Amino acid sequence: MNFGEQFLWVIYPYVALTIFIVGHIYRYNTDQLGWTARSSELLEKKSLQWGSLLFHGGILAVVGGHVSGLLIPKAWFEAIGVTEHMYHMAAVYGGGPAGLLTLAGILILTLRRFGNDRVYAASSLADFVVVVLVLAEVILGLASTATNVFGSTGFDYRATIAPWFRGLLFLQPDAHFMHSVPLFFKMHVLMGFAIFAVWPFTRLVHVWSMPIEYINRPYIHYVSRKVKGKSIH
Repeated sequence: MNFGEQFLWVIYPYVALTIFIVGHIYRYNTDQLGWTARSSELLEKKSLQWGSLLFHGGILAVVGGHVSGLLIPKAWFEAIGVTEHMYHMAAVYGGGPAGLLTLAGILILTLRRFGNDRVYAASSLADFVVVVLVLAEVILGLASTATNVFGSTGFDYRATIAPWFRGLLFLQPDAHFMHSVPLFFKMHVLMGFAIFAVWPFTRLVHVWSMPIEYINRPYIHYVSRKVKGKSIH
């Protein structure tokens, strides 16, 4: 195992996860007022509603599939009678539509972020970076699934990526698991850790506050008034 593979599958993931954890702690202690989704609904509402609905609905299912596939050992599924074929069918017919919903949502949100003048002007560099990273991650995820399903590669990520990932969590990393992983899967994993690294410094932090803290916060009321015949909000 050369240094490059050790860096990609051991050093880099731990660096990203360290930034993820320490970055959240730092930001929470120094920038609680900025710990928000920074909604741009007032600037443009229609595409935001559709994009947000599709993206959040799809991503919840996608995350659920990733958690079960990466954290639950293959042998546990087999012990309760879930065969390889059954799991494969669930991944294709359940995960596929969820991924497409997520893609549709993030495409709408990306076009809105770059294509709407008012939203573009109010966006920060972090906003642009995160939407591009998430879009790339979703595309890579779908590409990985498509090449595996339609290309008949026979690749089983539960026998490679999953034990590698669990090894990272239990501080027993083994880069050998990633050696034979197809390129699209590798790129999907690396992009995922890039998102973890930038997460604390973007609007993604609102994930940890919704709906636990925000549910008790009062609504923000916007009141319009007329000045010389013009309505001001």
